[in-house]
Amino acid sequence: MSLQGKKIVLAVTGSIAAYKTPHFVRLLVKAGADVKVLITDAAAQFVSPLSLATVSKHPVLANVNDGATWNNHVELGLWADAMIIAPCSANTLGKLANGLCDNLVCAVYLSARCPVFIAPAMDEDMWLHPSTRANMSKVRGFGNHIIPVVHGELASGLIGEGRMAEPEDMVAHLGGFFSEENKQLKGIKALVTAGPTYERIDPVRFIGNFSSGKMGIAIAEALADRGAQVTLVLGPSHEHTYHSQVKTIGVESAHEMYEASMAAFKDTQIAVLAAAVADYRPAMQATEKIKKKETELTIALTKTDDILASLGKIKQPGQTLVGFALETNDELAHAAEKLKAKNADMIALNSLRDAGAGFAHNTNKITLLKRSGVHVALPLQSKKDAAASIVDHILELRHAEKIA
Repeated sequence: MSLQGKKIVLAVTGSIAAYKTPHFVRLLVKAGADVKVLITDAAAQFVSPLSLATVSKHPVLANVNDGATWNNHVELGLWADAMIIAPCSANTLGKLANGLCDNLVCAVYLSARCPVFIAPAMDEDMWLHPSTRANMSKVRGFGNHIIPVVHGELASGLIGEGRMAEPEDMVAHLGGFFSEENKQLKGIKALVTAGPTYERIDPVRFIGNFSSGKMGIAIAEALADRGAQVTLVLGPSHEHTYHSQVKTIGVESAHEMYEASMAAFKDTQIAVLAAAVADYRPAMQATEKIKKKETELTIALTKTDDILASLGKIKQPGQTLVGFALETNDELAHAAEKLKAKNADMIALNSLRDAGAGFAHNTNKITLLKRSGVHVALPLQSKKDAAASIVDHILELRHAEKIA
């Protein structure tokens, strides 16, 4: 395990998710890590310092001094190979974003020279608040690594985003970071498109689709987890990524996505086009809102730029190009035709006839079609797991061509 011998500082802050931290510490220790735990006063209301001290085999530190001794925050920051703040409450997140330092956790964070991982945990409304979004952008911009929240049951009783990642997933995240064996794409640049495009009819209406962007974002993160530097061209979406290895370019229309993709592709070794790009756009865009006057309205449409085909035409040796196909009938035949016509190396096929697949779901069922004629049917699984499988097959393609 890549955590063997690693020195980890775990900072626990005031969220009910703190009850998971003894299990998290136990998993880290089992993986071979040496763990020292810091805790805020608010966190101590949710989890016992004695429990954390027992599983970590170190005293749990709560204050810069205890009246008799000084807990050297600089020394702790230098000692650690990694610091993880889990759970990170909205309050602590705001302090990290703005350099506030009124407790030991913040003092060690500001002193740390090691990689810092942040695992947020809060209710969905707090998570989606603009101030939280701004704080997340700031702490990510400082070079911190964000362990994404997950969708699930929250302390409020609601179901939504904001739940802290499970301890097993956080251990895997840390292990993946330290595992050189898992960095097969180090030094590789990748391009991923995700989400829908909006083609404006007038200033208030558009032609679009139901794509959420979840699949493309999962692929971008999976590539980044393997060491790639990823450019994510993301259409209008409520989804986002805070992965430190992913640079997001926001676009709205198919033409904007085309231009961003063409610009990035020349320096890219891997491109995965997972976006649901509109095939047509209004031939004319009204400058004023179209008023309801007639019983019918006819809008002339013209084709949008075919991004996959355009990249396929300029693809060079050493570049791997993967497209997506969403079909409702004759799925394999249409996907095979697309694979050939667009000069792609692989097509990931979705069928809307498969339950749990397609737009907005957290799961997906994909069949991979390769130029060799091989078809690989993946099971229904989370989009995160599907993304990891797609990246595995991209590595196989590149290894077969000896260009990894």
